[in-house]
Amino acid sequence: MNFKTTKLNPFGLLIEPIFGKEDVQDLDINELKTVLSQEHLITLRGFRSFDCAEDFANYCEAFGEICMWPFGKVLELVVQDNPEDHIFDNTYIPLHWDGMYREQVPETQVFHCVSSPGTDNGGGTTFTNTKMILEQMSEEVRETWSKVNCVYSRKMEFYDSQTKAPLLTKHPERDYSVIRYCEPPTHSDESFINHPGFEVEGLENQETEDFIQTLNQTLYAPEFLYTHRWETGDIVLSDNHTLLHGREPFTKGAPRHLRRVQVLGQTPLENPHLIYTK
Repeated sequence: MNFKTTKLNPFGLLIEPIFGKEDVQDLDINELKTVLSQEHLITLRGFRSFDCAEDFANYCEAFGEICMWPFGKVLELVVQDNPEDHIFDNTYIPLHWDGMYREQVPETQVFHCVSSPGTDNGGGTTFTNTKMILEQMSEEVRETWSKVNCVYSRKMEFYDSQTKAPLLTKHPERDYSVIRYCEPPTHSDESFINHPGFEVEGLENQETEDFIQTLNQTLYAPEFLYTHRWETGDIVLSDNHTLLHGREPFTKGAPRHLRRVQVLGQTPLENPHLIYTK
């Protein structure tokens, strides 16, 4: 083998070439898919990769059908001058799963770092492993969480949607449970652009605040959370059905530029939680 693997903490796998900058396209796609199904997150670092967004999209098509958006296949995650949504500024992004507001839910996200934010500028992408959480959770807590449904709504440039999801649900293809949750941002944070709607069902009013606090503490616990510190050229594949992901805030003006592609499963998952979308 011309590459080495290193376990990430607390989950995931880092793959790096041993001899110089080998081309990422020399890695076997089917093997990567198998490893991703086991590890839930793969970082490819130090490989020759892509000269442009089109090359990146062409590579991602080898993993499966790409989710199409009004902007095309590739989302350019870069700060805009006058953003109308938090994904295009430098503040944090709450933990969530992709596709929660759309008609189909992607199985995999593929990220490519065009330019890293730089050392000590923040901007790490956060991933929490909900399978690990539920495997270590007490039956008492699982029983409480199994009663909870959350209702989310969000209007932005690409959709105006509402979805209602049970907190605990079965993975769509595998025999284990996962958490589906979009963390509500702090309403006192005036820098957060375009707050989504959020309601909790299944708990008494006085229980809701404690539930949110406990859940957030669990999702961000170091034994379940991996934060990816970007280096230019990094490629990260993540399991959208098992993980939740978000973003740390980063220094204003830092040159953070990621590209993201969403890939559907072999049988595309029709969103079972969507109430409406426009």
